[in-house]
Amino acid sequence: MSTSRIRKEVDAALLAFVDRQRPALLAISPDLTPMLAALDALLTGGKRLRPAFCYWGWHAAGGRGPRDGIVAAAASLELLQASALIHDDVMDSSDTRRGQPSVHRRFQSLAREHDWAGASETFGEGTAILLGDLCLAWSSEMYETSGVDGEHIARGREVYNLMRTEVMCGQYLDLLEGVRGSGTVEAALRVVEFKSAKYTIERPLHLGAALAGGTPEVTAALREYGRPLGIAFQLRDDVLGVFGDPAETGKPAGDDLREGKRTVLIAQTLERASQAQAEVLERLLGDPGLDRAGVDELREIIEGTGGLAACEAMIDRYAEKAAKALGNASISGESRIALEELAVAATTRQA
Repeated sequence: MSTSRIRKEVDAALLAFVDRQRPALLAISPDLTPMLAALDALLTGGKRLRPAFCYWGWHAAGGRGPRDGIVAAAASLELLQASALIHDDVMDSSDTRRGQPSVHRRFQSLAREHDWAGASETFGEGTAILLGDLCLAWSSEMYETSGVDGEHIARGREVYNLMRTEVMCGQYLDLLEGVRGSGTVEAALRVVEFKSAKYTIERPLHLGAALAGGTPEVTAALREYGRPLGIAFQLRDDVLGVFGDPAETGKPAGDDLREGKRTVLIAQTLERASQAQAEVLERLLGDPGLDRAGVDELREIIEGTGGLAACEAMIDRYAEKAAKALGNASISGESRIALEELAVAATTRQA
């Protein structure tokens, strides 16, 4: 079973679930049509990494038989991700997501187009918060009604609940670091671990193993592979947030710099920067009006100090640690090949 086939099945399960919800919302009011359209647009994008890791965690832990249930349970993670992205864009004041307007910007534009009374910003942000909350509720509903048997759903529920708690705490730590600005690699890595690394790879693998009724040994092996790979994934994402091609990232070039994200890349740069370089970085980082020249200036500092090279070296170390853990895991050849492919997809995206 190829990873591309699983992605298609996840897409189909997501579409079917949202379509089942659609009549109930429209029965409440046709005015909810724009909310559904915004969700449809958001769900058309994404690499479906979390469902893929969940499915292959299930397979590696001995899951067999009809796939409809595990695919639906895994696909519910995309609704959780949609919730996180919508809320994250509000908190970061992001203009775009996946190459299109972020949800709160979309509804701000809707209010302005219709010349509705009141502040369009408040309407846009409020609507985005509500849609994010709806996605969070639907993620739980899709998981619980996936068709996986009750015993395994209960085992997985513990992991799912922990995963949601961790990502929200990680989001808070990200906000805290943004205002506190300690600038240390240690603080940035703590955000990486709980906001992204566990949430993107380790917990989906853990969830899949729980849904298969996997042994503690296999579950532990998958988590030993997933945690370092999750860190490598987020570090790669941080590099792309500064140096990435907008066609790949779905955001304008250097958008993480405008948002003032206190990433490991920035922390590595500050550790190596001269006083003059650090002053420029602190002055320009987080400037929402940062132009192309400012982005280029910050990129030069990040490269010139060795911050970029240090971050790339960290990516390599964590990826190697994940590969070693996977090599030692007692899992089937098919699962191993799929997880090797996913590791490459997670860490070697082009800048």
